[in-house]
Amino acid sequence: MILLLLAAAAVAWWYWGRGLSRQQLVAALSAVGALLLLTRGAWMIALPMFLPGIWLLMQPGSAGAAPPAPMDMDEARRVLGVAPGAGPDAIRAAHRRLVTRVHPDQGGSAELAGRVNAARDILLAELRKR
Repeated sequence: MILLLLAAAAVAWWYWGRGLSRQQLVAALSAVGALLLLTRGAWMIALPMFLPGIWLLMQPGSAGAAPPAPMDMDEARRVLGVAPGAGPDAIRAAHRRLVTRVHPDQGGSAELAGRVNAARDILLAELRKR
């Protein structure tokens, strides 16, 4: 039974867990071990293992994603595809064109949409400074 559980955990890790941090992996293993103990009737041991494991997995920002690197002006121009002397209307038009392609509702990702939004904000803030 234990070998079967370890094999299932290995397969689950292979499919879903490769991007987990060490803390998340320990929390998931703690929760799985607690569930195994619950099936054996050892709820007094399982409960202190299960609750912290689930709590750690549910923490905001626990997806293991690193914060995006700061974007400079050149990279912002490359993301939007605008020339160095582009005005606010050209920046907004490029932003609209790109965000319709990369928005999560259109099959894109939140990360890409965030980068396009950040590029627009950086370029427009630079124009306001001038």
